[in-house]
Amino acid sequence: MLLNDLTVDRASFEAGTGWQLKPEGACKGEVCVPLKADPGDPIDVPALAAQMGLPLVAEAAHSLWALGPESIGGRALTTAEAPDLVLPDLNGQAFRLSSLKGQKVLVYAWAPY
Repeated sequence: MLLNDLTVDRASFEAGTGWQLKPEGACKGEVCVPLKADPGDPIDVPALAAQMGLPLVAEAAHSLWALGPESIGGRALTTAEAPDLVLPDLNGQAFRLSSLKGQKVLVYAWAPY
């Protein structure tokens, strides 16, 4: 979730992250993270991020912040299963990532931006 302010209303937080704030805590699907206190409205994003273990990074020069994704259990990914990518190999033939299922794979991605 990209932010230009560190306080957001509850509806924006829920729409941007997929987490619902309930009396039992912050919930997404079957997973609920207990919260120490009701986050209220507006949401204090740094405080809630700290309670939920959500990463929050800043770009101070442009007053922008990025929140998430969830890192429950200290992992940044919600699953370790990659989508079935199909890309051309060096000979131009279609290569399916799923053909390597059961093997350890390193996926290296690069973007010029």
